[in-house]
Amino acid sequence: MENLELFFRDDVLTAKLKSEIDHHSAAAVREKIDEMLFVKRPEALVFELSEVNFMDSSGLGLILGRYTKARELGTEVIIKNPSKRTEKIFRMAGADKFIKITHDKENKI
Repeated sequence: MENLELFFRDDVLTAKLKSEIDHHSAAAVREKIDEMLFVKRPEALVFELSEVNFMDSSGLGLILGRYTKARELGTEVIIKNPSKRTEKIFRMAGADKFIKITHDKENKI
């Protein structure tokens, strides 16, 4: 899948999203993340967004839906390196009140 890379290391599942996250790409991405989330049951799920250049409400829904599933498993969710525009979407939706947003470009996956 060209717009998703999944990494599992040190009990952290990282979903590195790329390019555009819209209605057309969200379903396949959702399926892959859910599969790994339930198989690995990580302590944390990190959405690495530094390479996302567009995200609409489907992308927001993708992440919020994964947040709900992760919390059921006791998994912390972190949004890492969103663009200013993407971070604004999360803040307008109020997601920053319950999902940690970090900017740590030096910390490689």
